[in-house]
Amino acid sequence: MPTVFRKNGFTFSFYSNDHKPIHIHVSKGDGEAKFNVEPYVELVESAGLKTKELSEVEDIISDNTDLIIQTWNDFFNS
Repeated sequence: MPTVFRKNGFTFSFYSNDHKPIHIHVSKGDGEAKFNVEPYVELVESAGLKTKELSEVEDIISDNTDLIIQTWNDFFNS
């Protein structure tokens, strides 16, 4: 599971066999979530994260969309 980055205790990553649309998996403690990044940032599923944490994660993803997309493309297109 390649880690893209860590911020505020959250780990942002994707699976090495992931598929489009471009999305990111987020974990913290026992909680996790999946957000689509394209065509826009959207929560797909979550378990164990509070609403406030999900909102924070969505903001972090929005601020780092270019990095996530570039890392995805570098990993899956190499």
